[in-house]
Amino acid sequence: MSAIFLSASVPLVGRGNYHETADPFLIQCAVRELVMAVIKTQQIIWGGHPAITPMIWSICEDLGIDYAKSVVLYQSRFFEDRFPEENKNFGNVVFVDAVPNDREASLLRMRKAMLSRSDLTAAVFIGGMEGVEAEFELFGSFHPGAKTLAVAAPGGAARQLAERIGISNESVLSSVDFARLFYSELLPSPKQDPTTHQSTNDNR
Repeated sequence: MSAIFLSASVPLVGRGNYHETADPFLIQCAVRELVMAVIKTQQIIWGGHPAITPMIWSICEDLGIDYAKSVVLYQSRFFEDRFPEENKNFGNVVFVDAVPNDREASLLRMRKAMLSRSDLTAAVFIGGMEGVEAEFELFGSFHPGAKTLAVAAPGGAARQLAERIGISNESVLSSVDFARLFYSELLPSPKQDPTTHQSTNDNR
């Protein structure tokens, strides 16, 4: 089974200007639509986040998903005293040792462990702050031929990424038809070889 990397968070006030365009409700909607679109055919990989981990757990519960087969959570031990309560509901957490007394180095170590997986075929970026931007760059360095989707409508770093990679059509930037986006871009068409993955940086 191939895997899709999800990079997402709800922007916080005081962390750059990401919150100015962010819509937490649309971030949640986009994450939910992603899980619903791909979970039957592909794993979802993400790095532990206090807003996103509980969200994914709730979605998995609603859909009756087998966590062990369908999702993999990466977590840096640097944040061990602040793990979301929902972490214990996932039996398939990959813990990555911290770099002592160094938050950024610990995050980088976890991201490298997570994004160097050979089964990743695509990445989806929703909302977020500077971490989403860092993961966008790192994913591209590990998987230069893989598909990347910066989902613009929920705002945050993902919207800035969408604009940076050349999406200027406002109707595309503001589209909330997340289901159509994920089904068209992340699921192989009946005539497409599912082992073939084209590189794209658009948000159709």
